[in-house]
Amino acid sequence: MSAIPYELWEVIIGLEVHVQLSTKSKMFSPAPNRFGDEPNTNISFADTGQPGSLPVLNAEAVRKAVQFGCAINADVRPFSKFDRKSYFYPDSPRNFQITQFFDPIILGGQVIADIGDETKTFQINRAHLEDDAGMLKHFNSFGGVDYNRAGVPLLEIVTEPCIRSAKEAVACATTLKTIMEYIGASECNMEEGMLRMDANISVRLKNEQAFRTKVEIKNMNSFTNMEMAVEAEIKRQIHAYSTNPDKHHTQVIQSGTYRFDLEKKQTVLMRRKEEAMDYRYFPEPDLPPILLSDDYIEEVRRTLPELPHQRYERYISKFELSPYSASVLINDKRLCDYYESALKNCKNPKSLCNWISSEFVGRFKDKGIHIANSGILPHHITDLVNMIEEKVITGKIAKKVVDDMVSEPGKGSKEIVKANPNYQPVSDVSAIEPLVDQVLSENPQSIVDYKNGKTKALAALVGKVMKLSQGKASPDIVNELLKKKIDSA
Repeated sequence: MSAIPYELWEVIIGLEVHVQLSTKSKMFSPAPNRFGDEPNTNISFADTGQPGSLPVLNAEAVRKAVQFGCAINADVRPFSKFDRKSYFYPDSPRNFQITQFFDPIILGGQVIADIGDETKTFQINRAHLEDDAGMLKHFNSFGGVDYNRAGVPLLEIVTEPCIRSAKEAVACATTLKTIMEYIGASECNMEEGMLRMDANISVRLKNEQAFRTKVEIKNMNSFTNMEMAVEAEIKRQIHAYSTNPDKHHTQVIQSGTYRFDLEKKQTVLMRRKEEAMDYRYFPEPDLPPILLSDDYIEEVRRTLPELPHQRYERYISKFELSPYSASVLINDKRLCDYYESALKNCKNPKSLCNWISSEFVGRFKDKGIHIANSGILPHHITDLVNMIEEKVITGKIAKKVVDDMVSEPGKGSKEIVKANPNYQPVSDVSAIEPLVDQVLSENPQSIVDYKNGKTKALAALVGKVMKLSQGKASPDIVNELLKKKIDSA
């Protein structure tokens, strides 16, 4: 059996990202927009489609949509309006969704995503306001519907079909998430369903111009699953076309809505794809259009905070962080804000990033705790880094201090060092010199290597002295003594 020529195919992906807006009340009613309450308690007449109930637009949801439009340099429309999307399903109490099909509030715009050392720009087609459906819950002997989520405000963001791989899709979706978090429009808690992603995927031969049939994968709620699902669908389509070369592409891949089966690592057909005409869109008769003044839009634009890519560029240019380290920080807003707090009075921002993202985050990850909720205050890590920079402690001692900070959250690094005699560094030449002499006597070849120009030999000798001193010896004094003794030998 011949190998499938994946390299001959081009991948075309467009995303639809549904973001729950963090307003106090729902999109068209005063009912609370709150997760985790008892089922069917956060509801009103409008949310459950009671006869005679009328929707009232949430002004804060509109503002958050405008914030997003300004953040991506989109065309924020001064005129937009709502439409009805008709469909029957138990989680839709009105049998229609209120959305913006014909005249969305946001048109165009772009998202800048950083993928390793590469920066990609993804084009946005539109973003529109709508309300969410309820949630179906399945039990052993029956099913139920929780309408607490019915009417929750959503912003649906639709990209152009400009994404060319699963990794790019994840990068684009991740950046959309961070933008919404940075502007305060959504908490984007994926476990609570605040961010859900659909991907429209098709493939074509690299010399083709026209699009082939696209398939939609629905409701992906983690970036890991999203990457696996998109990869699986790409391979499925290329395999199907490659093994049926004589058939027209419409006979090989048919438009449909799929889900991702995590156990089988395969996409599974849910239903054949509906078309726009199936939803019988028509203007929403109970809501007036949204009219926005230029002054309002500009006022929102002026109040935008620093955005993710702006921080990314600042971290690289000002603090000389690596692209990877900068990405780790900006893609987790809480971690990034924690780092920003720790930056105040820090003498080495690059070292601070390494200690936070490697030593502290790594230790708390095993405990399932985010460092922002750990009890360790940002300035305690600043103090730790400054003590290393001032040569009050060595890096080896600092790692032991980190262990103590993790086991006793809230206790400052300065306090820990002061209280433990074993953490006091050794700067007394008379105490360090015997260790240097011992290492030199045991490693004559390293002395020869260093004199022959192999600078790594000195580093090896320093490491051996530091090991003998249990990390307490001052590295500067160790270096000075070693060079002096080798030069005079």
